[in-house]
Amino acid sequence: MEILATKLFALDIGTRTVVGIVLEEQNDSFHIVDLISKEHKERSMIDGQIHNILSVASIIQEIKEELEHIHGPLHRVSVAAAGRSLKTAEGTVTVDISDRTLMSNEDINRLELVAVQNAQEKLLSDHQSQEDDHYYCVGYSVLYYKLQDEKIGSLIDQKGKSATVEVIATFLPRVVVESLLAALKRADLEMEALTLEPIAAIHVLVPPSMRRLNIALVDIGAGTSDIAIVRDNTVTAYGMVPVAGDEMTEALSAHYLLDFPIAEQMKRQIHSQDILTFQDILGFEQEISSEKVIDVIRPSVKHVALSIANEIKRLNLNSSPQAVMIVGGGGLTPTLTKEVSTQLDLPENRVAIRSLDALSGVTLSGQIESSPALVTPIGIAIAAQRAPIHYITLTVNDQAIRLFELKELTVGDTLLAARVTARQLYGRPGLALTVKVNGRWRTLPGEHGSSTTILLNGTEASTKDPVNDHDRIELLFGKDGTDATATVRDLVDAPEPIRYQLDGVTQTVTGKILLNGKTVTMDTEIADRDELTVNPANRIKDVLTSPIRSGTDSFTVTWNGTPHRLKKRETLYIANGQEVSADYQIHANDIIETRQPSSLSLKEIARDLDIVLEERADVTFNDEPVTIKKPRTAVYVNGQQASLDYQVQANDQVEFKSLPTSPILFSDVFSFTDFSLPSQSTTAYQLMRNGESIGFNELIFGGDQLRILFV
Repeated sequence: MEILATKLFALDIGTRTVVGIVLEEQNDSFHIVDLISKEHKERSMIDGQIHNILSVASIIQEIKEELEHIHGPLHRVSVAAAGRSLKTAEGTVTVDISDRTLMSNEDINRLELVAVQNAQEKLLSDHQSQEDDHYYCVGYSVLYYKLQDEKIGSLIDQKGKSATVEVIATFLPRVVVESLLAALKRADLEMEALTLEPIAAIHVLVPPSMRRLNIALVDIGAGTSDIAIVRDNTVTAYGMVPVAGDEMTEALSAHYLLDFPIAEQMKRQIHSQDILTFQDILGFEQEISSEKVIDVIRPSVKHVALSIANEIKRLNLNSSPQAVMIVGGGGLTPTLTKEVSTQLDLPENRVAIRSLDALSGVTLSGQIESSPALVTPIGIAIAAQRAPIHYITLTVNDQAIRLFELKELTVGDTLLAARVTARQLYGRPGLALTVKVNGRWRTLPGEHGSSTTILLNGTEASTKDPVNDHDRIELLFGKDGTDATATVRDLVDAPEPIRYQLDGVTQTVTGKILLNGKTVTMDTEIADRDELTVNPANRIKDVLTSPIRSGTDSFTVTWNGTPHRLKKRETLYIANGQEVSADYQIHANDIIETRQPSSLSLKEIARDLDIVLEERADVTFNDEPVTIKKPRTAVYVNGQQASLDYQVQANDQVEFKSLPTSPILFSDVFSFTDFSLPSQSTTAYQLMRNGESIGFNELIFGGDQLRILFV
């Protein structure tokens, strides 16, 4: 019995061209019946987003009518959202886990969900959008976990102060899908199925058995290069770099002064012709070897390869994949695959262009030429047929949620779409209590809130559980934690009494507990921002029952008619035989003595006031040391001249008066020595200072060596 073939219609709406394909499916194989490619008449597509729906719809209408003329009416079409329209962002979350039990799988799942939400918020902020349902999350990968700021392989069953998760998440703007639907509707077409371009290419190039490998798929078009990362049987990340085949075309156009279309045609002929003939904008015809042309575009090729390699590493957790598959017309550029392998530090045979010959179960009509540029359009048709993407409807607490089934959807995806915040997944933690204890701030955390229970169709579920159409999710929100409370007893120990001796009497002192400067008991409750101090009250000046006395009262002396007030002399304190200050902290069994200082002498008063009482000069006379003194200040007590050793008493009137100054002369030395004339009669003598002759009334100074010689 003959099996009838199923006719399929697919469109690949690219930045420069729109490709329409008619396929026939029979016995799990596909035959490409016809293919039409038309370029946009204006720049109506930018980075995968339709900017002019009318212009794009017009091109679609032209392709549809041409194919209908040959193959009959076409009403339904399969399309793909461009990989370049996907948005990638990184998100991080750090939580305090110091008071939690061991981390569980569900704790980590919820942390990852919060990190994805943060990535989504970052993306919305960057694009100045306030509605978080403008983006569908199509996948994410964990970049790393951290425990107390140190990277760690897994957080399961870990304990510490803080846990951190950073993810890289990929989102599809909803407007991309809506603009596709609008353009198809204007061309009288209904969307039969939808897929993502990277998924389409992977579906036909990478069989399921190979998807456990770490592979990067790069679709190099005209204006952009789309990247998808496959690992562990799924697509883990998507990305795009805004450089592709046009880079090389522009390099040729600038170097040889060519119109852009001529430069594009020249680039495509590099593979097939050894000598390229073209006419520049000045009308001159040139013939250039393909090798020289390759040299011209080499810097641009390196730039494109470096950009692609850097994005692959970023998406692949900062490492190179095991292999790279390249599709798209831009991938045919000479030396590009070699440059990509160099930048990724991979063998050349690990980076390869994949054309239609790599597709199993696909045949072409004779008029269609095989090319890597056709892999994605054909993949769109096949992937949309075998793995179409649908909308599904669920409810979250009786709120209807519609999701775009870009991947296997989970409870977490549904919560993202329902705008369930991270705070709603746990009860609010109680308010912390901040207290300054003995000069240092301490924070007492409030109780953690309990986790929200997630019910999927009435059964408890986790955020990673898959969901299906018409599923019902119910959130039983966790309870808030209680605020932190404390008493003085929770923060400090009661001070112990100290026994000691003060001037032979045994005494006991006990410290005080001050709360905001007031004495309190151990059971007093603490309020936020309170200041708690344990005051030992065991300094000498704290325990004296009477004020600290001065050994001498302060009094005033007069110096050359100007009054000067003298400082008091403090009581001396002796602790265990050593002199200490009044701030000394008393310890158990200390022996403390107090001593009053003696009265001040006139000499001590002069020293305190920096008064010069006398001038002196230390010299030698005939090799004998001599100290010459001359008074400079006279001292009077109660009007009578007094000795410098006099001890001043209360109510004494002390006065210092400067005396007229006179220099120290050689003649003064005889007043301070027992010099006598020689027994033998002599009529002449000579005075010497430091070996030189000097007069009897000449000046001398400290350190001089004096001598008298008789002739």
